[in-house]
Amino acid sequence: MPTPSSSPAKPITVSIVSHGQLALILPLLEQLDRHCAAVVEKVVLTINIPEPDLGAGMQWRFPIERIANATPMGFGANHNQAFTHCRSDWFLVLNPDMRFDNDVLAPLIAQAAPDAGLLTPRILEPGKTTPEQHRAIITPLEILTRKRAGYAIPTVPAWVPGLFMLLRSQAYAQVKGFDERFFMYGEDFDICARVRLAGWKLQVGENLLARHEAQRASHASRRHLTWHVSSLLRVWMSSAFWRYRALPPA
Repeated sequence: MPTPSSSPAKPITVSIVSHGQLALILPLLEQLDRHCAAVVEKVVLTINIPEPDLGAGMQWRFPIERIANATPMGFGANHNQAFTHCRSDWFLVLNPDMRFDNDVLAPLIAQAAPDAGLLTPRILEPGKTTPEQHRAIITPLEILTRKRAGYAIPTVPAWVPGLFMLLRSQAYAQVKGFDERFFMYGEDFDICARVRLAGWKLQVGENLLARHEAQRASHASRRHLTWHVSSLLRVWMSSAFWRYRALPPA
């Protein structure tokens, strides 16, 4: 994977993957254009399954680089492919159902520590008044207890979900991106673990907020639930998981 050699003036390349979701993505592009155009070098839009180009003729203050897959690919493979088009210092993995009410990208980069490899704002889920809690290392016990009273919420997250990951391109290249053996779930925890194991930190903009209009397919589809469970088993069998568990707290 390339490491940016001559970074463009704008520091962020955005990667968005559409699974027949262009109607969902157009409002996101409009919000990126309205709030974040000053820091977005381009958007790499991957069309994972054929769909009409609903944005034909629309213009934004950043270019849209469109990739149409001949056959559908998994989450990690799509973003790894998009990263080969990245020449900026930062690479933003963004879900189609994320929403911005203001600019969170420029402040995130402004706050970034020199050793921060992955940045994220706080995420607000639908119907909630407070952001999602920070996440501990995934274990069977953690999954069973995270919603119970007395659960110890980490002050620093062990991982962040793949719906919004602003990765330093140097860190992304160093860990060789997402592990494509994961198809749709688990790769977000895995890349966080490998970024940390490579010596980078995960940093949260505690004063910054983005909204998630959650499209939770795993709650409605037996196939997605099967992928989710099999991905968790792959996480727990990986060497990165066990090495990450052994790291001292950040």
